[in-house]
Amino acid sequence: MTAPTARRRTRASSARRSGLGAVQAEVLPYATRRIPYFEVLDEEGLALIEHNADTIHEEVGIDFRGDAEALQLWRDAGADVQGERVRMPRGLCLRLIQDSAPRQFTQQARNPARNVEIGGAHTVHVPAYGCPFVYDIDKGRRYGTLEDFQNFVKLAYLSPSLHHSGGTICEPVDLPVNKRHLDMLYTHMKYSDKAFMGSVTHPDRARDTVEMARILFGERWIDPETDKPRTCVISLINANSPMTFDDTMLGAAKVYARANQACIITPFILAGAMSPVTVAGTAAQTLAEAMAGMAFVQLVNPGAPVVMGSFASSMSMQSGAPTFGTPEPALVLYVMAQLARRLGVPFRSGGSLTASKLPDAQAASESANTLLPTTLGGVNFALHSAGWLEGGLAMGYEKFVMDADQAGMMQTLLKGVDLSENGQAMDAIREVGPGKHFLGCAHTQANFKEAFYRSPITDNNSFEQWNADGRLDMAQRANARWKTLLAEYEAPPLDPAVDEALQAYMATRKAAFPDSNV
Repeated sequence: MTAPTARRRTRASSARRSGLGAVQAEVLPYATRRIPYFEVLDEEGLALIEHNADTIHEEVGIDFRGDAEALQLWRDAGADVQGERVRMPRGLCLRLIQDSAPRQFTQQARNPARNVEIGGAHTVHVPAYGCPFVYDIDKGRRYGTLEDFQNFVKLAYLSPSLHHSGGTICEPVDLPVNKRHLDMLYTHMKYSDKAFMGSVTHPDRARDTVEMARILFGERWIDPETDKPRTCVISLINANSPMTFDDTMLGAAKVYARANQACIITPFILAGAMSPVTVAGTAAQTLAEAMAGMAFVQLVNPGAPVVMGSFASSMSMQSGAPTFGTPEPALVLYVMAQLARRLGVPFRSGGSLTASKLPDAQAASESANTLLPTTLGGVNFALHSAGWLEGGLAMGYEKFVMDADQAGMMQTLLKGVDLSENGQAMDAIREVGPGKHFLGCAHTQANFKEAFYRSPITDNNSFEQWNADGRLDMAQRANARWKTLLAEYEAPPLDPAVDEALQAYMATRKAAFPDSNV
């Protein structure tokens, strides 16, 4: 494994120091692991889950609703299609995926230094997705706006441990539903130069994503070696669990697949309602749904990049509410990560999930209990890594900053143990000897600036100093931090001609149809 070498520095103003520490300037394009995977099943257990998934394909089937072309593609591939129910012969999905889906791919970013490698030994941390509400400790919970959306894109841009701009970070409900995707895409393109996600709520919105990406990337859109589009967009295609894909998701998947853009095929499961209550049953159903979706993408365009997704939450069997940070979803994650590696495709799961309504102790513990399995299990695309509150209903400003800090710690953990001559530090041990301290030795002086992960929001001072500084808790420090970041934000430069072309495209599209809330 080779560590990422690309580094980029933000504007000088972003390095100014505040009482809460400097706005970090160095950006890490993605994490590369140097520690082993944590695995919970042996060969026999994995083979059993795979067998059960194939049984679901063969005996139960997957519904592909409202899309005659999808059904015909499956017929032509040898599946048994009855109405909208597709039953795949045992091994068909496996063969379709392994014959053409890439094991790893590069998603392009506007700034090539921020390209991300998705798959293999790499982890890409991505903000939360799809929240209709936003929350901060000053104004409380409220519907998201375009200003909030822009703020979160800026915060993601300024967060070194978030390697991706994300997608629908929050819903800007002050804009018409059928046109807001244009403003969200433009925000990602204008206010960040990291990779981003596309719209999937209608096939036409997926087409808008592809066209705007084509404008943004210009000559870089086509790879001269293959004469195909480079993968510049990744998008979330959710199964409508249990065992169903609807026409909206299928239509968006076809648009992206034909343009060689990446699709994350994710069963969205609340175990107990949308899957069995057991880990093994949920894993088998997740694998069956995800493989059916990935195989479909390969039928549309062999070789189009896909990511196997798993979002499996437990639920309260008393109230029906989703729960997070519990052990059973962690076990599902570990199992699905192993299965993705065996299948030979990148894996998406995990994040920093919580049911808490506030950035409190519940939020911290549940998020940590999701983020650690994300790291140890080997997730490649960690959606929902920052900001998630209230089971995904709210995007939290303070939570965003707290989660980004934790993601930075996980990236340090993934680096593993430095066994270089400097890492062994034998020169320091020889210099200091028994009974002295290491603070003044040459090795410490040479390494102290980067010796340990430094959080910008934790407080490690004495009680007396903390008391004198205002007795701030973590959420209050995070509140000050996100405000400092936004105050010091400067947009990455965008070619004025490209900016003009993007705005012209948006204006033309918005004028082409009336506003609608669907």
